[in-house]
Amino acid sequence: MSQSERLQAIVLRRTDYGEADRILHLLTSAGRRNVIAKGVRREKSKLAGGIELFALCDVVVRRGRGELGILTSAQLQQFYRHILDSYERMQFGYEMLKLVNRASEQVDEPAWFSVAQQVLAQLNHVNVEQKLIETWFYLQYAGLLGDELNLRTDVAAHALSPDKTYMYDSTEKGLRPAEQGDLSADALKLLRLIQAKPLANVAQIGGITEVLSACWLVARQHAAV
Repeated sequence: MSQSERLQAIVLRRTDYGEADRILHLLTSAGRRNVIAKGVRREKSKLAGGIELFALCDVVVRRGRGELGILTSAQLQQFYRHILDSYERMQFGYEMLKLVNRASEQVDEPAWFSVAQQVLAQLNHVNVEQKLIETWFYLQYAGLLGDELNLRTDVAAHALSPDKTYMYDSTEKGLRPAEQGDLSADALKLLRLIQAKPLANVAQIGGITEVLSACWLVARQHAAV
């Protein structure tokens, strides 16, 4: 980290510290940053309004003496307020932030910022199917942790066939042919699109109601959350 840097950030977690400070885990366009916001819990703090959850923030972080940077400036760029209108969307928003917070400690990739921002932006659009958002997130989550779902071959290394149906094998962490499998050719096609495309593009796909639940279940099983 340079002496001071200005970044776009998403707050992953906030923890009260001391009498008026708060430790923040931030996801930024340059990777994860752990910082201390001094005096932020005081009534007239200029930092407080710029570090909301479910928001895109503009922050300035200065190098500290230890592992924590020092938050010197914070402004709210965009608050995804409609997430709070739905309990289910809000709960998934919290789950996503919790999972990314934990995962980014293991793999500190700037790509986590893009994933979290896309999820928050689409959760804010109440007309976008929540299961589609969740399916996209779980596939991206697994991929960034180095465990991308194989949508080319089955667990026996045979190419997936449009004439067969498949099930998810949690032991092998892959797809297995099954006569009563929930994954049809249409479901596999949707999974490939979800895995490869930005979430805003995926949200425009229509006619997926019949196969979405099966895709969601496989994505969640594979992400092991």
